Amino acid sequence: MSDTPSWVPSWQRLMDWRIGVVPVPIAVVLAGTLWYFVSHGEVATDLPMMIGLTVLLSFICAEVGHRIPGLRMVGGAVIVATFLPSALAYYGVLPADLVGAVSNFTKGSNYLFLYISAIIVGSVFAMDRTVLIRGFVKIFAPLAAGTVAAVIVGEAVGAALGLGARHALYYVVLPVMAGGVGDGAVPLSLGYAGVLHRGFGGQFAQILPAVMIGSLFAILIAGALNWLGKRRPQWSGEGRLQPGGQFDAFLKRDEPAPQADVMSIAAGAVTAVALYLVGELAFRAWKLPAPVVMLVLAVVMKLGWSVTRKLEIGADAVFQMFAKVGTYPLLFMVGVAWTPWEKLLAALAPANLITILATVVTLIGVGFWVGRKVKLYPIEAALVNATHAGQGGTGGVAILTAAERMELMPFAQIAIRIGGAIVVSLTLLSFARLG
Repeated sequence: MSDTPSWVPSWQRLMDWRIGVVPVPIAVVLAGTLWYFVSHGEVATDLPMMIGLTVLLSFICAEVGHRIPGLRMVGGAVIVATFLPSALAYYGVLPADLVGAVSNFTKGSNYLFLYISAIIVGSVFAMDRTVLIRGFVKIFAPLAAGTVAAVIVGEAVGAALGLGARHALYYVVLPVMAGGVGDGAVPLSLGYAGVLHRGFGGQFAQILPAVMIGSLFAILIAGALNWLGKRRPQWSGEGRLQPGGQFDAFLKRDEPAPQADVMSIAAGAVTAVALYLVGELAFRAWKLPAPVVMLVLAVVMKLGWSVTRKLEIGADAVFQMFAKVGTYPLLFMVGVAWTPWEKLLAALAPANLITILATVVTLIGVGFWVGRKVKLYPIEAALVNATHAGQGGTGGVAILTAAERMELMPFAQIAIRIGGAIVVSLTLLSFARLG
């Protein structure tokens, strides 16, 4: 319009320049405001404060990762958003009040399971029914083969490097595939401590580094697989597990879902929360993992024709929002609250690193090969196997984010929860017999 001030176009272009999802002028205002609260020791743990703080800092970290040559090609944004906050907290760069507030919010809000609920329900509801049925059956072949091969190769490499076959197997190789910290490292440490009549802390300190370093290697390889998929498109399903099936036409990821009205989106979000709460109830009643119960319920609803088109569209919109906006804040929280930097440094002995790397590479490489044999997209099959080496649910999120294939989260939950539970059970049984 003729009466529009001359500075308006320049200002609006600046407002469209973003750090992640945050317009740069808003980021400046937000940074100044947060500095005031931090400098006065008034960092609250309420939702507005944590949204502002974690969104701004996490997307700054991700932007740094995006701009590091080489690293950006293998998931640099995910790696920096997860591990840089851990280092900054450890070395005291992040104020103690800020670290305490983020840690309390992360552990108290249960945001991780809200995130996983939205991702699982949205991706299952949006998936083609045929792909869903065949995919869950076929994925066990590369997962099982990769796990067995990784155990054999990892133990052999660890023994050859002087770790000792038993130590390499129980303290390095198996913890990598045990399902993360809470579902993997903790029960393994308790079991080992009971068998050996030693303290839990000492066992946990030995096991945790393998879990964390294994997850880091899996993230790096996932980023490399994403790069490979762009150059060998015949090996990649771009989030689809097998050829022949596809997402419904109205749920294409590269364009907004039609008819995604506010009520449908709210219905999708509430459905995800309801299924998670049912999973929590199943855990309290029968000790069944809540994410697995939620996954099963979502699959049953999809296969039982209980999901309407509007609900599918709404759940998919929730999926996209959490995948695109909620991932980096989650990774930042995980880095501050659940990733002890000193444990990572303790695992940097060359023999440990090589053994962990051999385990993860074998797990993923065999998954790629077997996936191809059973007519899955080999990159997608390899990525599901990669999540088996992730740091639990947070590791799965980081791995699939680095690979740009969050649609694989339902299959990743099979690898993380069921695969991890099987590994932990068999490990404790064999350790007890040998102990």
